[in-house]
Amino acid sequence: MRSRHYSNKGLHYPAPILGPITALLLIVTATQGGAQGFAGLGTTADGFAVPERGRALEFPQDHGAHPDYRIEWWYLTATLTGDDGQDYGVQWTLFRSALQPGDKVGFSSPQIWMGHAGLTTPDSHFAAETFARGGTGQAGVTPDPFTAFIDDWHMTSRADANADPYDRLDVHATGQVFAFDLTAQATGPLVFHGDQGYSVKSFDGQASYYYSQPFYDISGTLHLPDGPVSVSGQGWLDREWSSQPLSDDQEGWDWFSLGFDDGHRMMGFQLRGAQVFTAGTWITPDGTATPLPPDALQFTPLGTEQVAGRDVPVRWQVDWPEGGVSVTTTPLNPQAWMDLSVSYWEGPLRFSGSHEGRGYLEMTGY
Repeated sequence: MRSRHYSNKGLHYPAPILGPITALLLIVTATQGGAQGFAGLGTTADGFAVPERGRALEFPQDHGAHPDYRIEWWYLTATLTGDDGQDYGVQWTLFRSALQPGDKVGFSSPQIWMGHAGLTTPDSHFAAETFARGGTGQAGVTPDPFTAFIDDWHMTSRADANADPYDRLDVHATGQVFAFDLTAQATGPLVFHGDQGYSVKSFDGQASYYYSQPFYDISGTLHLPDGPVSVSGQGWLDREWSSQPLSDDQEGWDWFSLGFDDGHRMMGFQLRGAQVFTAGTWITPDGTATPLPPDALQFTPLGTEQVAGRDVPVRWQVDWPEGGVSVTTTPLNPQAWMDLSVSYWEGPLRFSGSHEGRGYLEMTGY
């Protein structure tokens, strides 16, 4: 059973095939509201595995699914320029959420899958969503050969036999009025956040396993209502899994991936609550990663925009005083709202100040 949901400027188009998977997904993702309900991030970890500091990530196994953990995602964003001279942004995400640990074949599987795709232009933002249940072959991830898929959406490795499977990926998604077909070629190594991939998310110690491939050259085609556009640019893939990465009082997060024109990269986030928790990673052009501890980064909203009936801070000042970074971000399209079953802001940006470049911003809980 499946359902699909499309959004363009706030208009929704339900697909004709609907089923109990929709209600089940909403129970998992929305029972607590806001970020706490985002794929079960604020629910208890009872019975599920939890990340442990010191556990070495292993590949290609850890490119695949971890059904003993409650939540997991494969998350690609890309900042692109078309042959028409315009900027674009693309998001492809596969989420896995579990009702209980482990997996089974057939309809008794406790695993639930959700795909999100977004395409941002200066004037429009398109979003699509699709659901699947585990155990039926409709969605899943295999580590070797690597492929992540849900229905006809896929992220598939085309890497050489002896290379990391993420070194070259073909990526496809289709909405009602848009689609994209992209190739991602890595030009640098995988990067591990926090303590060798053990990424702390709160002062209470909740954590996830978290690594990225932030060095993609992207090329391909966007299929828009006005016709196809050939594009090229840069991409960033995030991989993360856990069972309870948020504290009870945390209400949402602001996450940035920044690609500097000089070849450096930076990931940074803040989790908003009674206390604001920040962390990040500074990445040199050769892939050397330096974890940035709590309070090293400062995120200052520079004003809000009315987005989907709420005030959303779409422009930010991002500072890392010790590293000499002080930049102001500007969104390609302030209305980049993912108006889906789980709603949030996600879109490409440019930044300037001490450094210049392009990146992506995700905001939840607004």
